[in-house]
Amino acid sequence: MRHGGYGVKKIAGVLSGAGYLDGAEIQEAVLTQLSCERRGMTIHWFAPAIPQAHVVNHVSGQPVEGESRSVLVESARIVRGEIHPLSDLDLAAFRALILPGGFGAAKNLCSFAFQGAEMSVLPELAAHVLNGHALRRPMAFLCIAPVIAARVLGGAGHRPKVTIGSHRETALAIQSWGGVHQPCAANQVCLDTENRLLSTPAWNNARSLVQVAAGIDKLAEQLAKLI
Repeated sequence: MRHGGYGVKKIAGVLSGAGYLDGAEIQEAVLTQLSCERRGMTIHWFAPAIPQAHVVNHVSGQPVEGESRSVLVESARIVRGEIHPLSDLDLAAFRALILPGGFGAAKNLCSFAFQGAEMSVLPELAAHVLNGHALRRPMAFLCIAPVIAARVLGGAGHRPKVTIGSHRETALAIQSWGGVHQPCAANQVCLDTENRLLSTPAWNNARSLVQVAAGIDKLAEQLAKLI
């Protein structure tokens, strides 16, 4: 992988496409990489080699009929091509796992956008989250992505504590899976010390990019302390 000398703390990041309505939230992904690199953490990016759930026109906000895009190929746009299939990830070689948000996290990495509390998580990603927990790797989730941690770890009986901001229906879904939801502002971070989980609402609860950046920066600061 073509990564520069930003530090020796390697962490794995997972993207879900490019564009907040059908993929990863680009601003969150870029701010995540910037905040981590400033603290000596190099993110190695991964994405599942699967089709997107659908393609959304980001001008009209409407799905595009008959169009299909690859989650992996679209994710590569954000990180200048420096990305690998999620199936290649060996979390034992990294010191942490981090997932930016965007509707792609709720559409491509899991089915929360379509099924709510009945959602399922992409099996290969669920396996990495469980493995990360077993390895005691810190794991960080932004925006709507914390539902993935809540569903996987809650279902395994670990009672994860996360935040997605203050959305009542999502908080109730997290609780239904055996998780705990902590309301937070966009510039705050939820820390689950027992499960080594970090989460921040980002655009899920923000009114400005300044608020998003503040929350992500605090999350990166806490993550650096855990690894």
